[in-house]
This record gives sequence, structure tokens and C-alpha cells, in this order.
Amino acid sequence: MSSSRCNQRCPPATQYFCFCSDISMSVYDVTSRSVYVRWSKVAGAMSYKITAIPVMSLAQPTFAVFNSATILGTINTLLPNTNYEVAVEALNQDGIILAQVQKVQMTAPEVPIIEQTYSKLSNSITVEWPEVPGASRYLVTAQDGKFFSETIVSSSPGTVTGLQPATSYRITVRSINDAGKSQPSRPRNAKTVLAAPLVSVVSPTSDSVSVSWQVVPSAALYSVSVMRSDGLGNRWNQNTTGTSINFTSLDPGTIYTIKVHAWDAHGTPGDDVTYNQIIRPICPSDLQITFDSGALEATFAVIGAEATTNYTVFVSNGIDSINCTMSASPCIISDLQCGMEYTVSLAARNDAGSTMANRTWLIKSVPCAPSGITIMEENPGNLTVSWSDVELAEYYVVFVKSDDGLEVHCNTSQTVCFFPAECGFIYFMSVFAYNKAGQSPLGEILNYTTAPCCPSDFSPGYVSTDTLEIIWSAVRGAEMYETKADDGTNVILCNDTATVCALSGLQCDTQYNVTVYSYSENRGSNTSCASKAVRTAPCSPEITNITKINTNTFTIYWDSSNFDAVYTVTARGSGGEMDCTNSDTYCSLENLPCGALYMVSVVATAPSGTSLPSYSVPLETDPCCPSNLSVVQVTQSVTNVSWSVATGAQTYTTMLVSPRGQAKCHTLQNHCLLGCITCGTSYSVSIEATSQTGLTAMCTYHGYSSSACCPSGVKLYRLSNSGIRVTWRASSGPANYTVNLYGSKGNFTCVPNTSYSYCDLTDIQCGDVYTVVVSPISSGEPQLSFCPKKIYSVTCSGSSLGMVIYRGKRSVS
Repeated sequence: MSSSRCNQRCPPATQYFCFCSDISMSVYDVTSRSVYVRWSKVAGAMSYKITAIPVMSLAQPTFAVFNSATILGTINTLLPNTNYEVAVEALNQDGIILAQVQKVQMTAPEVPIIEQTYSKLSNSITVEWPEVPGASRYLVTAQDGKFFSETIVSSSPGTVTGLQPATSYRITVRSINDAGKSQPSRPRNAKTVLAAPLVSVVSPTSDSVSVSWQVVPSAALYSVSVMRSDGLGNRWNQNTTGTSINFTSLDPGTIYTIKVHAWDAHGTPGDDVTYNQIIRPICPSDLQITFDSGALEATFAVIGAEATTNYTVFVSNGIDSINCTMSASPCIISDLQCGMEYTVSLAARNDAGSTMANRTWLIKSVPCAPSGITIMEENPGNLTVSWSDVELAEYYVVFVKSDDGLEVHCNTSQTVCFFPAECGFIYFMSVFAYNKAGQSPLGEILNYTTAPCCPSDFSPGYVSTDTLEIIWSAVRGAEMYETKADDGTNVILCNDTATVCALSGLQCDTQYNVTVYSYSENRGSNTSCASKAVRTAPCSPEITNITKINTNTFTIYWDSSNFDAVYTVTARGSGGEMDCTNSDTYCSLENLPCGALYMVSVVATAPSGTSLPSYSVPLETDPCCPSNLSVVQVTQSVTNVSWSVATGAQTYTTMLVSPRGQAKCHTLQNHCLLGCITCGTSYSVSIEATSQTGLTAMCTYHGYSSSACCPSGVKLYRLSNSGIRVTWRASSGPANYTVNLYGSKGNFTCVPNTSYSYCDLTDIQCGDVYTVVVSPISSGEPQLSFCPKKIYSVTCSGSSLGMVIYRGKRSVS
């Protein structure tokens, strides 16, 4: 016996009887009656023996022997669905076991027996077989040449899909358990049924339907059935060997269900296909036409209209064609042309197609509105209105209305009219042409705005070292005001719709030429307004030295160059209050008690006002910040800031800062008026509190957002006899607005969609004067009260709809 690596580890006396498991084995494949085993080679082995012993069974063991060159062997004649202990032994030339390995392996279930195969759909075949013991699932296979399709199912019957119509397939079934798959069953042949035809259905007329289809391979006959989808009426069934059938005497505008399937030569029906088809409608010949000559629109209504049918009206003048579509409700064509004759035709349409009416109708329009209207003011106070001549017009009427409600008109056969005009008014002109057919439609409405008046009674309402509040009375025609302060070097501007403006950031003790200009959106600014000279309050003195004269007398020195000012020195402390006055730059405080601590300051007084006090000396602890702060918007560009008195503080500097700039105010009071505020802007709010000795504390508060900008370009348009549209140009910031309309006959409110810059109001009666306010709305904030009010007159003259006349923003009735 030759030695092997395995036997070298055995004791010499027992090496002929020793074996080891230095051999590996794996199961390569398993079927119902076979197990395929692969093993590793063992040195010195001359043959390999495979043994299969049933586990928990009285069946006989089975074995097979292979030569030394073989590493893959099969053991057959096993029982299906049975556990076997499979062992592989490596033997030497004397039949001694050199190595051995074993494992338990189950065989696959028994091979199924197909009982029945059939096809109900063109892409599948169903197979039935008896259940196989031990099988957990089954593999159903359909094969046609190189093509095959497999489906795993849990039990019988099983259906294999993805097949071709009218095709024969070889069908097999294999049982499966956790060990493997059985051999395929005895095959059976089965054929899929015919595919459904590719059908096309149309309704060529209002009482018929045409059904056609493509040829189905192997089809011997086709069956077609037609009936109403609601189940009423008759059902038509027809067989044919052709590829099309027509059905007549059907109900117009009714949905029919069509089914088509093919039969093979053995009388087996294939897949069917179902279509729902509506029949074309009948087009009525009774069309009701209502023509509005003033609005150049026509309303069309079909008598006896069907709810399932759409009706299209075609209106043509021989060159252009317009149409509108309706169902049960009328439709309107509103963009007809004046001076035209139109031919009207009607078509009824549903999903099947359309049917034209067997007659047409005629409508005529009125003369066109005059065009080329021009307005000239060659001399101030006189307006000339002219226009182009209109064909077919017999005479013209010109309506002119000013924004104070006064209306005049002139009748003429010429193409020009003359009217007087005043400054600060807006005039609206419209021209109508007339002939025997009636009044022309409303044409172009022009407006002409004369220059607004200049405010002449303005005066300073508040003066400080860096701020001038200018107040004036409203003037006619002005929509906004611009206040300018010019000291010869720098110019400060303030724009506002209110009649008050705060000019801040000015130089102290400086004379400014202040001018208030009026502005209208149509004419711009009136630059001929006169100016007035206003001087700001004196500059604050600066204490330069405090000299002790004796134990109870001190001389205070300061530096200041104010014009025509008198200075007052004030000392406040635990010993009371003392002061002295001088027009020079020093002053002495006498008889002061000893041991007291004073805060000393100097104030300059002049006819223009009082300066802020100087910094106090000596320096003490920092002052406190105000505990309460209130920011109130006064106008669109003016904000009033107030706060509580702070302990130890004498003066305050208020600042509103944003990326667009800052507003600043320095005051002794606990409130301050800040101008030049930008609407719809977030500001950071801070106060610089200054003590008597000059110490300052910067106090920052929660952010402040100025009120949203009032919209511009507010206009009214007449929509109908009882409707008005309010439009505006939206400002930046919030997108929500509220519209309020006030009149003697009622008040109206409208809140439009956030994406709109207009709002429609209904039940608005003509013959009244309305005040319109469009205000932005911010979440959680009240409606703004300072947005400009515009006045419009809604008259009942000028046209069948009346006119909307803008009367401007008026503060004085």
C-alpha cells in the first residue's frame, strides 16, 4: 500500500485500517431520481465510491464506483422526495479507504403529469396537473423553437404568459422543492387563440357608424356587435369574412358600444376588443342672434341645444373669420368690426365629428368710432380737440368732462371743437360718430392734465438743529409733493403724497431756501413754485473748560459760532439747579454749595429756535436705555419715534437704518420725528442715549418695518351697467391689497387675488361721485390710513354704459 498524506498522520501499526476526511464533496445537481456529486482528489486513491443510503426509509442503498481520473459522478435509481446520506470514499488499489466524506441530501419531487392544456387569451396558455407530494412550487414552460417562456406557480393550474397569438407551443411542467427541480414532464402541445383585431371606428354621418379592422392571421370569420351604451334599443350582431361593416339608422349624438373578435377555422373565438363611439350630432337650423351695436358684439343661442354637443358659430366678413363655441348656454363674439356686414354659419360637433347647418344668417354693424383724436393747448386756458373724419358719419358729438364733475359737449359736422381749461384739472374727451344705424361704439378716451398749482402757504411747523418740518395746504391737481431745502451747497429732497414733509439731516444754524413743488403723474412737476428762507436751530455749544474761581464760583467756557444766539449755562445736581446767561462764550456760576456734584451744560437760543444742549461736564456713569420704544408711521415717508425717559440720560439720537440708507434725529425729548423713510422697508432701530457728561449708550431695539408702499396709477374703468374695475400699479413688498369705494349711494370693499393688480366691483350705480382708496395689507397689520384718496365721477351720459371721470386727489372740497 502506498503512503498518502492522510495515512502519514496515522500510527504505523494502524495505517492499514485508518482513514481520514481529507476530501471535500459538493452536490452539483439534484433531480427526482439522481444526485450529481463533485469531489476533490486524494493522493494514492485508485478509485472513488459513491454510496446513497436512505434516511428513515427501508429502501435499499445504492452505490457507484469511478476511476481515479474522475471528480464528478452520478448516483441514480433513487426515490423522489427522499433524504439520502450520500458518502464519497477514496480507495487505494487494495480497496482500503484512504479518505471519506458524507452529507445528507434530499432528492427532487416526482415528475408531474400534465392532464390538460388550453388557451383563453392570445398571449397565454393554462396547464393543469395533479399535485406532486413534497413539491413547494412548479415551473411551467412553453417553448416554440428557440423562444421559450417560464412561469413559477405554487399549485395547479398554472398559466404561462408572454406568448404570441395563434402559435403552437410545447408545454412541460417540473416540480420543485428546496433540493432542486424534477425532470420535465411528458410534453404536450397547445395553441394560443387568435389576437384581437386592430379596429378603427368612425361616425361618417349623424345616423351611422363605420367599423373597420386589419386582417388577423389565421382568422376565418369576424363577429361585430353594436348597441347603445345605456342598454336601450336594439343590438345588432353581424358576421363577415371582410374587414369592414357599416351600421345605419342609429340615434344622433348617442354613444354606442362596438365589440369585434375573430374566429379561427376550428370555430374557436379569439380575443375581443371593445370601443365606445358617439354618433355625430344633427345641426339645428334655428339660431337666435342678438346684436349689440354699441358694444360691437353678438350673442348666439341654439334653440334645442343638446348638452352633449358643442356648437360653433362662424362669423365672416369675406376676409376675416371669427368663431365661438357653446353647449347649452349662449356664446358671445365681442370683437366684431364696425361698418361691416357679416355672414353667420353654424356647426354642431361632438367627439365623432361635426355637422354643418343647412342655412346661413346676416348681421350688420354700426359706423366706426372716430380716430386720430388730438388735444392741443396752444394758449394756457384754451384746449383744441380735433379728430379724423369717419366714413359714413353724418355728425359728431364731443364730450369733455373735468375732474370736478363739470361736463360740456359740442355737436358739429366738422372735425374740431374748442373748450376753455383751467390749471390743476384733468379733462377727459371722447368723440362719437352718428348715422341712421345709431351711435358708434365708444372709441378712444383721451385725457389732458393741466399743470398742478403751487403751494403758497407753506411754513415750518417744527424746527430743530437738523430737521425742518414743512406744512402746507393741498392744492388742486397735485398727486404728490416734492420739498427741497437748498443751502447753496447741498440739496435735501423729500417726496410725499401728504401735505407735510420732514427734511432731516440738515446743518444746524444754517439758512435754507425751502421750496414745495407740486407734482402730477401726467404732467410732472410744476417748477415755477416760489421758495422761502428758513434757518435751522443753533448748533449745540461745546464746553471747552471749567475753571474754578473759588470754592463756590466756577467759570464755564464754551466754543460756538452761532448767528445771533444767547447762551444759557445750566448746572443740575444733588444741590439743586443753577443757571446763568450770556451772549459771550463764558459764564460764571456763583454761590454753589460744597460737596455737590453737578452736570453742567450750555444751550444756545436764537430766533430760529433752541439748540440741543452741550455735553455735560464732568463725566459720570453711562445713562440708561429707554425701556419702552414706540415707532408710529405718520405718513408714507415720516415716522414718529417715542420712548420712555431714561435715568441719567439727557439727549437721545434716534436712528433707523436699512440697506437703502438711514434716518437720524438728535433730540432732548423722548420722541422724534424722522423723515425720508422708505415705504415697505425693514429698519433696525437704535437710540443713542447721552448723559450730561457726554457718555453715550447705544440702544438697539427690535426691527421695524415701515408701512407698505401705497400703489400708484389708481384708475377706474367701467365694465358694464353695474360694474367697475379698479386697477393700479402694485408697489414692491406685500402683494395683498384692499380696495374701498365710498359714495353717497353706498360703500364697497374688494380684496383681489394676490397675483392680480385689479379688482372688480359690482352693483355700482352711475350718476354718483366715488372716493377710491387702494391700500396694501400686511399680515397682522391694520389697513393704512394715509394712502391717497382719488375721486371719480361715474356719470350716466356719454354712452349707453356711462363714463368714469377722474377728479383727482382732493383734500379741500
